[in-house]
Amino acid sequence: MTYAHRAAAFRALHRTGEPLLLPNAWDHASAAALAQGGFPAIGTTSLGVAAAAGKADATGDTREETLRLAQGLARLPALITVDIEGGFSERPTEVAELAADLVGAGVVGVNIEDGRPDGTLADTAPQCELIRAIKESAPDLFVNARTDTYWLRAGGADETERRAAAYRQAGADGLFVPGLQDDKAIAALVEGLPDVPLNILFAPGALTYARLAELGVRRVSSGSLLFRAALHGAVEAARSITRGGAVPQDLPSYADAQALSAAYGDKDQPPTRR
Repeated sequence: MTYAHRAAAFRALHRTGEPLLLPNAWDHASAAALAQGGFPAIGTTSLGVAAAAGKADATGDTREETLRLAQGLARLPALITVDIEGGFSERPTEVAELAADLVGAGVVGVNIEDGRPDGTLADTAPQCELIRAIKESAPDLFVNARTDTYWLRAGGADETERRAAAYRQAGADGLFVPGLQDDKAIAALVEGLPDVPLNILFAPGALTYARLAELGVRRVSSGSLLFRAALHGAVEAARSITRGGAVPQDLPSYADAQALSAAYGDKDQPPTRR
């Protein structure tokens, strides 16, 4: 399948049937497991990628790690979209170069956010310049423009709608509003931008997947949830050893994990049993 066909297939996932449930991986093994689990598209979580590298999230310091991971994930039998935080640069030319490198790796989508490390929102005009630069460099790349108006509690519904319209005008293919869980506000965004798929971050205990579907949401992301669940599971499994508790019995076996690497990992590396 050509890149153009893969990019078109990813776009189609936002327009057919139920909302696209996008699980977010943080390394090759987690992404390979999700692909084996039957998910047609997989995203990355910037928190997980940064934490795996021993770095802080949302500081613009994981460009190389993100690109390296993306190059490996492109071998998976799934469509890959990558979280590039704020673009890892404020220079449109450098963000455009990153987009071109990701397309070269086979990535079909990116998520770019307007929240900044100091807790403020980027000005709309320069953020639109970054979006335009990406689209000019990689026209087929699905640009999911994330606005942190609700995440940072900076602006609410009016500011969200204003930014959504501006990002769409700049060429964004989708809109992502993490932190938004209000029925009326979600419905208003869906109605106001009918040609732009709305992406909502799943929040345990808040709106369900089914309710988001009813409201017209076209994409539901897990964000860092799976990564945090994996951390919790690892600690609890370790504690169960000393407590004499039961370790989950349906865990992947050594052979299962090895098979993921054999199928989608580096073919030049011989298997090593540890």
